Amino acid sequence: MTREEVLAKVNDIFHEVFDDDSIVVVESTTSEDVEDWDSLMHITLISEVESEFGFKFQMKDVVGMKDVGEMLDIIMANI
Repeated sequence: MTREEVLAKVNDIFHEVFDDDSIVVVESTTSEDVEDWDSLMHITLISEVESEFGFKFQMKDVVGMKDVGEMLDIIMANI
């Protein structure tokens, strides 16, 4: 799976989790860029990504993630 394909799947997950099809995430997207992306939604988002890609994030990765690009790095390393 290419990085672009992973990003497309992550975009779909954002649409589902935030119930907003207008969201467009790019590698530089942070929680500041998405309305309602708080700590609770972050946990839901992580859970959905784990389910979609079939792996578990390390806690240090979840806490240290600064943007979608870092999330993609972790996903790419685990699929």
